[in-house]
Amino acid sequence: MTLRVDATSSAPALVLRPWTVEDVGALVEVVRDPAFGHWTGSPVGNGADGSAWVAEQRRGWATGTRFGFAVREVPPTAGSGRLVGGIVLKEVAPGRASAEVGYWTAPHARGRGVASRALDALTGWAFDAFGADGPAVLELLHQEDNLASCGVARRSGYAFERILPAAPPEFPLDGHLHVRRRRAL
Repeated sequence: MTLRVDATSSAPALVLRPWTVEDVGALVEVVRDPAFGHWTGSPVGNGADGSAWVAEQRRGWATGTRFGFAVREVPPTAGSGRLVGGIVLKEVAPGRASAEVGYWTAPHARGRGVASRALDALTGWAFDAFGADGPAVLELLHQEDNLASCGVARRSGYAFERILPAAPPEFPLDGHLHVRRRRAL
C-alpha cells in the first residue's frame, strides 16, 4: 500500500508507504532530535530497537489493527527519497466507531506542510479503504502545549472536540482531542 501526495510550490511530492528495514537508519537518526522525545515516547535508541519497532509496525499491518507509514520525499531522480516523517492509523477494530491517527515530522522537514499533507492523505485513505464498515470518526490527540500539532489538526479538517486531562507519566500535561468525521454519502 503506497499513498502519493503531490508536490506544492514549496515542498516536493511525498510518498507514504509501510515501514521497512531500509528505514531503520534514518529512523534512529530522527528520534535523536530532542523535540521528538518531548512530544512522543519512542522506544527507538539504536538500530536493534529500530528493527524491532519496524517489525512491530509490520505486525500491525498483518493483524489489521495498526497501519504505520514512513513518509518520504519523492526525489527528482530515482530512489526512495529522504525520510521526512511518520504517520499511523491505530486502534482499528471491526465494529469500532473510531480510530486514532498520529504523526511526527523529522527536524529537517518541519514547517513545510509535511504533517498536514500526509494527514490529509491518510485520512482520505482510511475513510475510503474501510468504507462504511470502518471507523466513522478519526481522533487526533496531542499535548495542550503542542501548538504545531494543533495547527496540523486544524489545517487537515480535524475539529477541536475537548480538553483531555493529564494522565502522567505517559501524558504529563492536559491534551487536546480533535476529530474528523466520515462524510455521509
